[in-house]
Amino acid sequence: MSIDEPIRIVVGDDHPVVRGGLVALLRTIPGLEVVGEAADGDEAVRAAAELAPDLVLMDVRMPGRDGIAATRLIRERSPRCRVLILTMYDDDATIFTAMKAGAQGYLLKEAEQDDIVRAVRGVVAGEAIFGPGVATKMLGYFADPPPSVVDADPFPELTEREREILDLLAQGRRNAEIAAALYLSPKTVSNQLTSVFAKLQVAGRGEAIVRAREGGLGTPT
Repeated sequence: MSIDEPIRIVVGDDHPVVRGGLVALLRTIPGLEVVGEAADGDEAVRAAAELAPDLVLMDVRMPGRDGIAATRLIRERSPRCRVLILTMYDDDATIFTAMKAGAQGYLLKEAEQDDIVRAVRGVVAGEAIFGPGVATKMLGYFADPPPSVVDADPFPELTEREREILDLLAQGRRNAEIAAALYLSPKTVSNQLTSVFAKLQVAGRGEAIVRAREGGLGTPT
């Protein structure tokens, strides 16, 4: 991107008032250009592919595909596009799962307008940007990672039951074995796995097992 070209931004947030406020703010800043909006994760992924923005300003909790799953897909499919998370959630699991998914920055919605603008420019310039509270958590993690962070859920898009089924799948269990272990019917397991595959955006059992094992699942207990 040329230094004279504006930073092209897509704003992803499911709350129309919040999204509209962000768009209005960014459009008042010289050198920034809002080229698209997204009300959910799927729209954000499509906008990143179709509009080729420099950055997606992304909320975490959205209907359908959430912001973390969308971030992962954007980084895979549109690697030139950077993602800056802007959310109200500051728990360890959400922060570290978002960074693992490929976000280059993480701010809370309580951030001042100037901080948001600086973060947008910094992330596009290749910096890793964190709000003050988030930065403190990051520094604490690297100094002495607590178990709650180390063991943070790598698949926040899944329900507890879906994670249990994915874990057993990653252990090499067949559907009937999973059903017996969890006291479910084989049909329920099959339906749950269909949901898991859709949420993880994988083609089938093999890819799901790889993703699960990369995320630390599948170790027999």
